[in-house]
Amino acid sequence: MEPGSVENLSIVYRSRDFLVVNKHWDVRIDSKAWRETLTLQKQLRYRFPELADPDTCYGFRFCHQLDFSTSGALCVALNKAAAGSAYRCFKDRRVTKAYLALLRGHIQESRVTISHAIGRNSTEGRAHTMCIEGSQGCENPKPSLTELVVLEHGLYAGDPVSKVLLKPLTGRTHQLRVHCSALGHSVVGDLTYGEVSGREDRPFRMMLHAFYLRIPTDTECVEVCTPDPFLPSLDACWSPHTLLQSLDQLVQALRATPDPDPEDRGPRPGSPSALLPGPGRPPPPPTKPPETEAQRGPCLQWLSEWTLEPDS
Repeated sequence: MEPGSVENLSIVYRSRDFLVVNKHWDVRIDSKAWRETLTLQKQLRYRFPELADPDTCYGFRFCHQLDFSTSGALCVALNKAAAGSAYRCFKDRRVTKAYLALLRGHIQESRVTISHAIGRNSTEGRAHTMCIEGSQGCENPKPSLTELVVLEHGLYAGDPVSKVLLKPLTGRTHQLRVHCSALGHSVVGDLTYGEVSGREDRPFRMMLHAFYLRIPTDTECVEVCTPDPFLPSLDACWSPHTLLQSLDQLVQALRATPDPDPEDRGPRPGSPSALLPGPGRPPPPPTKPPETEAQRGPCLQWLSEWTLEPDS
């Protein structure tokens, strides 16, 4: 995947109601800052000027978020009704996401369940970052759960690295980056949560990619699998030497997994760890308490420009 430009937006799914793009790394979704030279919103306006909606702040209804440094699948709703149906899927935890990443070090376990609660970091100089419960300055930590499956061991620019599949079962800010760092295996190229070293300038990007996305709305199931960007043919610094788990098999299992019942607030089926041999099952994600009016209000205010009122 070449660096982003206003002309080279990659579309991986299109219907009457939705677009899914393969977002470039180091590109913001939208921005009001005059100095922002490239955003996904600008790419969409250039490619699809007829689809821009003047009733929205940025012209397009983004169904979810990806960090500036993260590449991969991002869904855009093309009308208010579609945006509302996608919102309900996210709210009811029916969306399935899986990411690919290159992590520092060789992870010895074939699968790991990471369950550190995550809160905002109030430490001076660490504004806009997150941290795990128990660390200095951690405010209002919330239960968080990530499943990790090791795909390959190898070297990146001569350093030991593991290629992994990550499946977030909760949706906290910077969850995957914080969880991997807490595990002692930070994302290659992550300058915020990774270890500071003189060799971090070697990666040309942060090695985290939104690989798989499924949003089972009432009218259609939006399902995409983006190309794997972490291949030796695309980056000569990455040299895998040991295959531990087939990515194709995990994708097949993800596609075959039934969508969760919207009334089911318990464990999410089909986590990657369940696809691998081994004793035991990972602990279920924390039970989600009923949404309060205080929690509901800010969310609806944030979504008010583009979404339908959720069903009561």
